[in-house]
Amino acid sequence: MPFTLATWNINSVRLRADLVARLLLEEAPDVLCLQECKSPVDKIPLETFVALGYTHMVARGQKGYNGVAILSKLPLEDAGAEDFAALGHARHVAARLENGVTIHNFYVPAGGDKPDRDINVKFGQKLDYLTEMRDWFRNEAPQKSILVGDLNIAPREDDVWNHKQLLRIVSHTPIEVDHLGAVQEAGAWVDITRKDIPQGQLYSWWSYRSPEWDAADKGRRLDHVWATADIANAGHSSRVLRPARGWEKPSDHAPVFATFDL
Repeated sequence: MPFTLATWNINSVRLRADLVARLLLEEAPDVLCLQECKSPVDKIPLETFVALGYTHMVARGQKGYNGVAILSKLPLEDAGAEDFAALGHARHVAARLENGVTIHNFYVPAGGDKPDRDINVKFGQKLDYLTEMRDWFRNEAPQKSILVGDLNIAPREDDVWNHKQLLRIVSHTPIEVDHLGAVQEAGAWVDITRKDIPQGQLYSWWSYRSPEWDAADKGRRLDHVWATADIANAGHSSRVLRPARGWEKPSDHAPVFATFDL
């Protein structure tokens, strides 16, 4: 039975609960993975989502920062969470569907402003987080799994509006791209979005600093949908819901979708 999955950095699930509800009503994904929820789990407005048919949730949260949640119409069981780099942050949660598919939802650290771990602790934390993700997936050898989330890295030249200008900007530096590539290789992950949309500029994030974000179109593809090689061929119909970036009081990220025939 096919199911559609979406991933979205919502930038406060309580502040933007109405936008989540709009997405669930208008697009009706079977599973929605949220990042940067900025809420303890017990404060997530679950009743709003239950009323729309999303009666299952697996989440990790903390007050004011980070936080990841998986909302689903389909039954889910909690499959754990990892605290990579021992940051004490709610940045990962996993859930398992009844068909045996495990979904990993990640919010990788943004990394601060300077791409130098000697002067920017946050950048070092980001690299360490990715290194521990790599090592974990090497040991886990995941199968029948999907990895989604705000990975805070735009790896390809056509994942940013200007490759040369962004080479020294956090999220597109060569060292970050290399670290993300090592994570992908460690789990034999396939980038489903780029499998479906192999060519052309593609973005999922546009800065709040640009009021004319749509016209300027200086975006980056920071949000990803991956799948292990054993189920990658089942993934299709990838898309970025760009109009959501223009909704009232929006997140600076747009939702990314994929459908899986599993």
